[in-house]
Amino acid sequence: MKKIAPFLFAGLAILGLVLILTGCEDGGNDSALNPQTGSGGSMARFAITGNTLYIVTKQSLEVYDIENGANPVKAVKKDMGVGIETIFPYRDNLYIGAMDGMYIFNNTDPRNPVLESKFQHIQSCDPVVVQGKYAYVTLRSGVTCRAQNSVSSLDVVDVSDPSAPKMVHTQRMTSPYGLGVSGNRLFVCEGSVGLTVLDITDPTKPVFKETMGDLPAYDIIVRNKHLIVTGEKGLFQYKHDNADNIEFLSKIPVL
Repeated sequence: MKKIAPFLFAGLAILGLVLILTGCEDGGNDSALNPQTGSGGSMARFAITGNTLYIVTKQSLEVYDIENGANPVKAVKKDMGVGIETIFPYRDNLYIGAMDGMYIFNNTDPRNPVLESKFQHIQSCDPVVVQGKYAYVTLRSGVTCRAQNSVSSLDVVDVSDPSAPKMVHTQRMTSPYGLGVSGNRLFVCEGSVGLTVLDITDPTKPVFKETMGDLPAYDIIVRNKHLIVTGEKGLFQYKHDNADNIEFLSKIPVL
């Protein structure tokens, strides 16, 4: 996995903690087994669904039974090669981002996920989030991502058939890191460039709305009208409305 600054690593760790705290918060989930869309950051390396903990290492997916939280039990380990980066649970699937593609695991048996398919792309960093029939994947160029070209992009992948994902749209981005989705808005973190907002009323064709240059962002959790953002110096919480107004609420400093 790419090297990241200490403040970003700490921020992502907090995002992981937020995932645990919010994963079972409300009853509006797409599946009783999985956290609501946006509960965890797109760059998270672990996730919880029900009583199961999933951890991705650089080379594998590890599954733990946490029904007894004081005594986690490893259920299975799935070797996946190298370059494994992120995990995002949605409905009955796990979407795992790797440097060479996106893996989709069928998760109907939470203790034993089964590889359903792999959507392959150029070698790059690739966080992923999913909503409805579509996955949104950012590909970032640069040395730390071992990218095979100089173009950073946002890809839209049709995952209505998890066994045969297909790309339906791609567009250039400036410097995409993590991303979050909720309703008809897609938020793409672009590091020091800021937070980019796209309209996905047509989920296959994201339309640029604006880039908020005063909000440096590396990963994001979107919950209802709240945004939890990993920035350059900590974890920030904002209120967001339908007119795309952003109101600062709080900050947790990360030194």
